[in-house]
Amino acid sequence: MTVNTSYPSGLDLFALSKLSALEAKNRRRKLATVSRASHMEMTGSSGATLINFSDNDYLGLSFHPEVIEASRAATGEHGVGAGASRLVTGHYPLCDRLEKKIATIKGTEAALVFGSGYLANTGIISTLMGAGDLILADELVHNSIRTGTALSKADKQYFRHSDVAHVEEILLAARNRYTNVLIVVDGVYSMDGDVAPLLELGEVAARHGAWLMNDDAHALGTIGGGRGSAHACGAEHLVHLQMGTLSKGVGSYGGYLAASQAVIDLMITRARTFIYTTGLPPGVTAASLKALEIIETDTALVARPVMLAKKFAAAIGLPEPSSPIVPMIIGGEREALDASEQLARRGFRVVAIRPPTVAEGTSRLRFNFSAAHRDEDVDGLIQACLDLGINVGLSA
Repeated sequence: MTVNTSYPSGLDLFALSKLSALEAKNRRRKLATVSRASHMEMTGSSGATLINFSDNDYLGLSFHPEVIEASRAATGEHGVGAGASRLVTGHYPLCDRLEKKIATIKGTEAALVFGSGYLANTGIISTLMGAGDLILADELVHNSIRTGTALSKADKQYFRHSDVAHVEEILLAARNRYTNVLIVVDGVYSMDGDVAPLLELGEVAARHGAWLMNDDAHALGTIGGGRGSAHACGAEHLVHLQMGTLSKGVGSYGGYLAASQAVIDLMITRARTFIYTTGLPPGVTAASLKALEIIETDTALVARPVMLAKKFAAAIGLPEPSSPIVPMIIGGEREALDASEQLARRGFRVVAIRPPTVAEGTSRLRFNFSAAHRDEDVDGLIQACLDLGINVGLSA
C-alpha cells in the first residue's frame, strides 16, 4: 500500500492550527541552538557571542575542571550508562556516595536520586498521596508539582502565593475530613526569585498534623549557605520532604529527595518514576558528587550569585532579591520579546518568559546570576538596561 504524503494529514492540520493560534499570541516556542562556554559565554546559530543571563548553572560548576575530571574518570571506570534501573543492575557504588552527601547537606537521615527533578516531583507526590488525602499547593508551584498532584488520587487545592494565613484557613475548615495532608511549595520560586515562608508554613503544618514539602531546585547551592531554602529559613526541622535537582546550582543532572529513612525506603519500593527509570550515568553521578563537595567548602563561590543579583537590582531600581533570580515584569508578550531582542543586540542573552509559564499580562525578563559571571559582565548588563530604558517602573 502506498501512502500519499503530498498533502497534510488530519493530525498535521490539527498541529498546524494549534501552532497558528499560538503564533498569533506570540506564544509559539522554538528551539535555539547554542554552544555554552565558561564565564557564561554562549554562541548562537548566528555566530554571535552573548553573555548568558538565563542559565541555571548558578555556580558555574558545569565547567569546573574538578567536576569535569570527576565525570571523565567515572565514565572511564564505570562506562557511559548505568545499564538498567537502580533496582536491577543500575545501582553502582557512586550512587550510595552521592545520596549520603545529599543527606548530609540537607541534614536528613537519607536521600534518593531520581532521573530528573520532574520525575522526582511526580513520583514523590503520587506515591505519598491517595484517595482520602488532601494536597495544598502554592498557586505558583512548578509544573512538575502540578503534574504530581494530578497523578495522585488526592483532593487538591491551591492557596494564594506564600499566604500562610490562607493555608491555615483551609486547614481549619477541611483538615478533619482527610487522612493525610501535604503542603507543597517551591523553596525559591523560579519565575519570581522569592523564598517560601518555610518556617511559618512548617509551624502551621505541625499544628494541623500535615506534611511539608519544598522544591529546592533553585535554592541548593545558592542560599542557606548552599544548603537550600529550609536552612535559609531556619526551618530544616519542620520540612519533612526536601526535594530538589542536581541540574542547576550543582551544574549536573538529576533530581533527589532528602527525607527520613522510612520515607526513602518507601520511595525505593513504590515510586514508579524511580523504579521504572534507568539509573543516571556514572559520569553524571560523579560530577554531582564533586560539585556538592565544592558547595560544602567554597563559601565565597556560594555567596557570589546572590551578591551579583543584589548589585544588579540596586543599580536599576528593582527590589532587593533574596536569590540569584531577578524578575523584571514587562507585561505583554511582544514587549517582553522585544526587550529580550534589544539586549541580545547589546551582547546579552536574557530570555523572555511568557504565558503559560507565567500569568497573563506578566510576561517578563528573568535575569539569572551565576558565580561564573565576571564583574564586567554584570556592569555591562546594567549599562545596557539603563541605556535601553529597561529598568525602573517595569517590575511589578
